[in-house]
Amino acid sequence: MTDTTTPETHLDSRYSDPTATAVPWARAEALLAEAELFWISTVRPDGRPHVTPLPAVWSQGALHFCTGPDERKARNLAANPHVVLTTGTSTWNKGYDLVVEGEAVRVADDARLRELAAAWEAKYGSFWHFEVRDGHFHHGPGHAVVFSVAPRQVFGFGKGEPFSQTRWRFA
Repeated sequence: MTDTTTPETHLDSRYSDPTATAVPWARAEALLAEAELFWISTVRPDGRPHVTPLPAVWSQGALHFCTGPDERKARNLAANPHVVLTTGTSTWNKGYDLVVEGEAVRVADDARLRELAAAWEAKYGSFWHFEVRDGHFHHGPGHAVVFSVAPRQVFGFGKGEPFSQTRWRFA
């Protein structure tokens, strides 16, 4: 897994106000943990993009999301595991947006899935209660696969006073 404890941090002055400073990684991590909704971007086998919203949890230095094994995003990831997850605000003059680039890796260990299921329910409430068995989340009649995305690179966009662009790269 990627080391998310000591990323290389860089403020891009080309896209930042002169008074801006790089946002510490700890602040970006807190924003990832707090965010309720993410947009996931995957690539279809024919090269066309696919984007859809989903909930995700930040745990042990990675974002985690789940999806039905036959859903478009799961089929896309089977062919190409590269993924982008974004979160933030839909305003241009306030808030902070984050773009996480990485590779989606399937989580199938039941013990780890139980930890993640507890994290989902703690964050989103009892509607997101999952039973874990056979390497899947189970919810009602359906089941889902879980993916982990350890960031390779994250971009942060401060909007408003001051505007800024911070990049974090991981070894």
